[in-house]
Amino acid sequence: MNPTKGTYIGNDKDFYSRLAKALPSLDFIMFPDATENSDYFRQNKPGLIVLESASCGENIAAYLDWLNKSIDPIRTIIILLTEKQNTSVYSKLLTQGVDDVYTIPADPVKLAARVQLIAEFRNTKISKAPSPEYFEYQMPFIKRAFDVALAGTALLLLSPVFLIVAILIRLESRGPVFYASKRIGTGFKTFDFYKFRSMDMNADAKIKDLKKLNQYAVNTDTNELKFDPDFSIHDGRNELFDDEGKVDEELFIKKKQQEKEVSFVKIKDDPRITKVGRFIRNSSIDELPQLINVLKGDMSIVGNRPIPLYEAELLTTDEWIERFIAPAGLTGLWQVEKRAKSTEMSPEERKQLDNEYARTYTFWKDIRIILRTFRAVFQSESV
Repeated sequence: MNPTKGTYIGNDKDFYSRLAKALPSLDFIMFPDATENSDYFRQNKPGLIVLESASCGENIAAYLDWLNKSIDPIRTIIILLTEKQNTSVYSKLLTQGVDDVYTIPADPVKLAARVQLIAEFRNTKISKAPSPEYFEYQMPFIKRAFDVALAGTALLLLSPVFLIVAILIRLESRGPVFYASKRIGTGFKTFDFYKFRSMDMNADAKIKDLKKLNQYAVNTDTNELKFDPDFSIHDGRNELFDDEGKVDEELFIKKKQQEKEVSFVKIKDDPRITKVGRFIRNSSIDELPQLINVLKGDMSIVGNRPIPLYEAELLTTDEWIERFIAPAGLTGLWQVEKRAKSTEMSPEERKQLDNEYARTYTFWKDIRIILRTFRAVFQSESV
């Protein structure tokens, strides 16, 4: 990962000029205000964003949530510049895509060195994962024809159900009836994934507060890591501190990698789910809008579940990348296997079943999975 485009969001023209000089390989552009660059980000996908907190308005976290949807978070380095020290806030921002935080006035030369270090680390990480370009799934004609016929017929027959569910959702909770999120499907392609909204508004913003309830989480040390107040660079590394003293950046990265080993998130009795949402989840009615995805060709009736980008990134290893060869599906092998079990399915089992489907797909196997899905669809536990 070698950034070719850089964006500075702030008002310090002198700093902008010195930073551009320190990173001569980047084509830099400056925006005084964070609200002025939405179209630019969508069209240009800069590899480096240097962001002054004062340019984001009062809610930096909300801006970062929007920003991560407009860029490629895996290949974009985000540096935050701030005038005030607030370790607890910055620790949270580091989980929202910010790679580092510097106090103003920052040294452009040291910041440039830090950017190069992060880019080298990303290069190492990305080089270990097979390139998505190698995965090209050609949908068999019989499978695609079956998908279109079944999805089209189902949408027509279920239109009264769509209407009733839409009314119930709006009666209980203000907001849109449908929820669309970016998902990764066949060949690591991104698409808008549709569901009936089953959660309160702003549910995505609450997920970090509920992380400790994740059924697939592993126990890790939760001591807060504190950055050196000077945010200086020593021998190419930042100095970090926890309750027991200084922590080497390399150890910090290893710890974060351990926390990322669990790539699935599921919260039992999730408090964000509405009453209507719980019913449509348990009955799988919330999945019905994905029939639209099937008609569009984003998904198939049967396949591996499309997953969020942060989960997909964790599966780009030699052991698990095979699951992206298969089509993305409305239902799949691990869903029906899970419904048949009386205990929770581990993330390891889920990933193994995804790989198994990718290796052993046949049209008649799809038919068997569909029949098993119909038998289990009204079980009480949501998948």
